[in-house]
Amino acid sequence: MVNSRKHAISVTRSEDFSAWYQAVVAGADLAENSCVRGCMVIKPYGFAIWERIQAILDRRFKELGHVNAYFPMFIPIDLFEKEAEHINGFAKEICVVTHHRLEQRDGKLVPAGEIENPLAIRPTSELIIGESMARWTKSYRDLPLLINQWCNVVRWEMRTRMFLRTSEFLWQEGHTAHETKEEAINEALAMHKVYEDFICHSLKMTAISGKKPNHDKFAGAVDTYTIEAMMQDGKALQSATSHYLGQNFAKAVEIRFQGRDAKLHYAYTTSWGLTTRLIGAIVMAHGDDDGLNIPSAVAPYHVTIIPLLQNGNTSKDAIFDYCEHIKNSLPDGIRVLIDTKDFSPQNKRWDYIRKGVPFILEIGSKELGDHTVSITKRAQNLARYTMSAEEFRVQINDLLLEHDETLGEKNEKSCTKKINDSIKNVAELKEFFAENRNGFVIAKWSGLAKNMEILDEMAVSIRCLPTKQSGMKGKCILTGEDATIDAVFAKSY
Repeated sequence: MVNSRKHAISVTRSEDFSAWYQAVVAGADLAENSCVRGCMVIKPYGFAIWERIQAILDRRFKELGHVNAYFPMFIPIDLFEKEAEHINGFAKEICVVTHHRLEQRDGKLVPAGEIENPLAIRPTSELIIGESMARWTKSYRDLPLLINQWCNVVRWEMRTRMFLRTSEFLWQEGHTAHETKEEAINEALAMHKVYEDFICHSLKMTAISGKKPNHDKFAGAVDTYTIEAMMQDGKALQSATSHYLGQNFAKAVEIRFQGRDAKLHYAYTTSWGLTTRLIGAIVMAHGDDDGLNIPSAVAPYHVTIIPLLQNGNTSKDAIFDYCEHIKNSLPDGIRVLIDTKDFSPQNKRWDYIRKGVPFILEIGSKELGDHTVSITKRAQNLARYTMSAEEFRVQINDLLLEHDETLGEKNEKSCTKKINDSIKNVAELKEFFAENRNGFVIAKWSGLAKNMEILDEMAVSIRCLPTKQSGMKGKCILTGEDATIDAVFAKSY
């Protein structure tokens, strides 16, 4: 039997996943395009999700000893020249400030004076933060330096999509300096684990963690660790990265210290980051044909309460009081909104369905008289229940756990069937990705960047070398050579 129920989003995932994504972002009131090419306005509801992400991660970072700071968004070009591999990796994406001051010419405002030393707008901050670290580091006693900053960066993208790829985006970037190689590697791996725990457990996404192959690691890094989350359409989304930088950047900007042996040594550094593209990942991992679904950890509201008021309803004040009573009775930490705006209850309900609020309560004269709540469970296909207000108060935390488990189970079920570990050669690989079919292929790889044009033709890449390796011998899927490395092949955002 075909489900003929009307959905809250105008286009379904099966019809056009890309159009569906844009419709969910708009319908949930997350963001909109700005007047600046390639840039977006993050609207209050979308930014509230980012604030929840910030709050959770900021606490985790500080628990591990990191402190927040802020550094300039302008970077002298000559700093980039000190790390050739780094600048080559970002050259095409860097915006450069070349002029200052505006003046009127022929009735138009135009740039006036040229800047003698042009400034790059940060695409990332390893060099500008490293330049400060070089001043702060004199002795091994000054280490480790554990710095994080919350900021924006600019990477001038030609093809943009809200949250997933924009010319300006928000992120956090951690930068640390250490006395020894072992300490720095452990730091990079520890932060990689923080990201994995947050994405897989707090956000309930199916993802594979691992190391980037050498040809795709961060420019200037020794090793790059990544979390590759699978979206519902089978494509990968790089959700967070952590980099062990060795001494490359330390040597470029002279981060040196007097060691325990009284000799000068270069520090070992790391960097790690996560961006607002994670909001896009939440949309594509958990959204459905009615809009957004949000894990409780980052939901702006766990509960919205809609008062049901009728013309001439003499119990209006009593209904409002009852709504306030329900809100105030819920345990600490439960985020609640009572919507008193002058819109119809039907419109409000569908608005919060599109926004993915876990529980929508509708309270009218009947609920007031019976001391009950009428509840819509967003994650359970909009199932509607009636329970006593006291039951809801007692069960709310368990209901949120149920909400998160439902999202996680749906996502895992959707993704697991798109993972294939039985493909052995190029012909089978091409067949798997034919006709825009997507998914993760886990197969053997030699570790050498040979025959990569085969992947380019399919718009497929090696997303990572999973942390959990099988250890079994086999044949490289691209070359047929003996191989022991497991690699994840997929299309990506």
